Amino acid sequence: MFKKNVGNIDRVLRVIAGLGLAFGAYRAEGPALYILGVAASAAIITGFIGYCGLYTLFGINTCKVD
Repeated sequence: MFKKNVGNIDRVLRVIAGLGLAFGAYRAEGPALYILGVAASAAIITGFIGYCGLYTLFGINTCKVD
């Protein structure tokens, strides 16, 4: 479907950061809850699927395999 452009180290860091953001969303109230929740979801999803739309937009590729 999409060409992978996120490398393994980047993927692990995204999932860890996403979990941290999810914990922040759990502790937050008001608009911060939704903002952190969306950011956490985006980080975790891009970490699992290995594709980042912003990387494509800026021409970045951290994945070593074509």
